[in-house]
Formats: sequence, C-alpha cells, structure tokens
Amino acid sequence: MDFVITTLAERPELAHADFPDIWPAFSLADPVGRAFFAELDSAFPEFTVVATEADGSVVARGHSVPFALRVEGRGELPPGGWDEVLLWAFKDRRTGAVPDTVSAIDITVREDRLGHGLSALMLDAMRHNARDRGFAELVAPVRPTGKHLEPETPMAEYMRRTREDGLPVDAWLRTHVRAGGVIEAVAPCSMTVSGTLAQWRDWTGLPFDTAGPVLVPKALVPVECLPERDCASYVEPNVWVRHGLA
Repeated sequence: MDFVITTLAERPELAHADFPDIWPAFSLADPVGRAFFAELDSAFPEFTVVATEADGSVVARGHSVPFALRVEGRGELPPGGWDEVLLWAFKDRRTGAVPDTVSAIDITVREDRLGHGLSALMLDAMRHNARDRGFAELVAPVRPTGKHLEPETPMAEYMRRTREDGLPVDAWLRTHVRAGGVIEAVAPCSMTVSGTLAQWRDWTGLPFDTAGPVLVPKALVPVECLPERDCASYVEPNVWVRHGLA
C-alpha cells in the first residue's frame, strides 16, 4: 500500500482524526501519561508524524519530543524512561530550555494496517524529521513487543537475546537496530501504574485477591498485589535505544 507521512504541523487538521487506542487498559492509568500524552499534538506538532492512505484516513501516528539531555542534573538517559523524558520535555518547553535531543514517545499503527511495514516507516520518518530539525540524536524508551510473553524474564536478559544473524530476537528492538539504533540500557521504571484492587479488576478482569505477583496479559512484568493495602502496582521496564542521525 502507498502511505503519505507528514508532520502534524504540516497537516494540523489530522490532530482530531479518529484513531482507536490499542494500549492495554492499565497502561492508560499511568499518571504521567494521563497528564501529558493528550497534549503532545498541540505542544509538539512538528515532532508528531502521521501516515495517511489514499482516502486520507490516518493509519499510523508517532509522537516524539525534544528535550535537553546534556545539561546539569541530567546527562544520562533516565532510569525513569518514558515517564521521565515526558516530564523533562514539558518542563523544558515551559522554562525555555534549549533542546539537544529528541526522544520517541510512541508509534501506533491502526490494527487493520499491521503487517504492512508501517512501524519501520514511521520510525524512519521520525529519525529524518529529527535530523532535518538539526538534531544529531534520537533516543527511544522502547517497549519490546514480545516481552509480555515472558513477564518473569529480567529485561536485561531479554534485551540481549539475539538471532543467528546477530539481530535482537524481539521484533520491535530488531526494527530499531536495523534502522541504526544501538541498544544502550534498561529503563527499569519507565512507567508506573498504581491502583486499588477494584481498579485492577476492572482493567484486567482478574480477581486480584492474593498477595504477590500477578501475571497480567500485555504486562511486561508481573503486577505486585498488596491486598492488605487494597492496592497493586506495576513498574514497567523499557529499553533505551540510541539512534545517531549523522
């Protein structure tokens, strides 16, 4: 299929396109995501890429944010991953800090267009967009697509697994490496979701009535259930990937 990829700054009318959310219900309760994700289109339209097909419908969307990494108190990619880089980007925008790096935030492909190579095209578009805007580096707190099948495997072990050709076993990590990315480190607390047991039952359909780890579909690691406190917490690790854009 033929797709046209532009930025939202170029096509502002696409900001309100009907685009179904395919994220797990519990991940939508991440407080940082709830505070900032809906603001990405308006705050950083020049860093939001959208793919449309012949009839003009949006089939994929990718958000990225500029932020200052090489400043006092930062310097290293944060262990807080997705959450922390969002906080940095919006703080920098508010204070007028000069960004020196771009971070990918998400790439979402409409479910009926999965399998057409759109994720790789969107990543490539995000890389080119950052480079065209004068940045030398794109980083990404990657959520490996196959990790949820092995929630009890440590992320550090999972991300190091490779095939015979040397590329990562995980398909999404493999896409990043093929595009020129280098796997750098685990972001151990990239997203944190805490809620009451009633909330977790609503999000997952699971009983959440026993203390200890609970395996939740689509979760990358177990959710820790604490019935005596009527709460459960999920701390998701991601993988930092660094893309040089020279």
